This record gives sequence, structure tokens and C-alpha cells, in this order.
Amino acid sequence: MFIEPKNNKGWIEVVCGSMFSGKTEELIRRVKRAKIAKLQVRIFKPKMETRYDKVKVVSHDDNYVDSFPVDSSDEILNWVDGIEVIGIDEAQFFDEGLPAICNQLANMDKRVVIAGLDMDFKGAPFGVMPQLMAMAEYVTKVHAICMQCGSVAQYSYRFSKTGGQVQLGEKDLYEPRCRACYLIGMAKQKEGKRR
Repeated sequence: MFIEPKNNKGWIEVVCGSMFSGKTEELIRRVKRAKIAKLQVRIFKPKMETRYDKVKVVSHDDNYVDSFPVDSSDEILNWVDGIEVIGIDEAQFFDEGLPAICNQLANMDKRVVIAGLDMDFKGAPFGVMPQLMAMAEYVTKVHAICMQCGSVAQYSYRFSKTGGQVQLGEKDLYEPRCRACYLIGMAKQKEGKRR
């Protein structure tokens, strides 16, 4: 479990992993602890992320916090005066400016807590997440449980190989898988089989 450092300077934390691994749940846990400490908190998410709610950040366990949906990362700077802790969910969907914005916020002595997928459905690094992980003081990788064998899962397996990198969906389109089950599924997709 991540324990907040006793540091009054700004820093960046990244929570990453596959779908259904608890990234958003951990983001919510951390910002709730900051609120308990009477810190001023604000959470942002990309406006395109509307799977559970247009405004709230919602975990798969139905925990939620209010957020500010934004179209681009630079909008975040308009809403941080007096804010000490900034949460950013679904970071992989943000534009390429997000790492610089997060760095700027940390340099302003703000704690920045980021959650996002580290890999896409092809197992490739996703969006700005590699940059964010490289520049963060703290990186936490969380894991799901493989829906095929019950092992620790780090891949987001997508049932369909059609469509682009970003395809919003839940258990109807994705499931967490371990390396072995992910590779089996990808091989079957190449052969034209569903799973």
C-alpha cells in the first residue's frame, strides 16, 4: 500500500496497470485520504470518458468522486488555484501536453496523482503514460486477476481486434489476462477465433 511521504514539496505519483486492476480505486483512495487531511483536492478526467458518468470519476466497484471533465490537458491549469492535490484519471486518453502540465503542477508544489493504463490492448505502451511514469517520483503498478486462469493479470485483452487503439468499453469488450492467456488469445485472434 502506498503511504504518502512527509514532503511539503510537489511531486508526481502514477498508478498504472491493466483494466480492472483497481487504478481508479487507488486514485480515489489517495484523494480521499488527502481530503481527510483537510487538503484542497480537485480531480480531472478527459471529457470523452463517459462510461459510468459524465462528471464523476467512478471505479468498477462503484466508488466515485466528483471531477472536472476537460477537453485538453492545458485546461487543468485554469482550475488549480488554491488546490494542493490534483487527481487525474484515465491519463492515457489525454493529449501529449499532459506530462509538461503535470511537471508544471509539481513544480508549483502540488501533489499530482495520476491513474491510467500503462499498455493498450496490443500490449504496447499507451499514450503519455510512459513519459508520466518516467518523470514521476512514485510509480505503483497494480494488477488484476486473469479471467481465464486466475493468475495475476497485467494485460487488457480485447475480444475484437478491429477498431482503433481507443475503444471505450467494459467487460463486454475487455478482460484482464496474464501473459500466457493473453498470448493464447492473441494467437486465436490471428487464426480468426473469438477468444
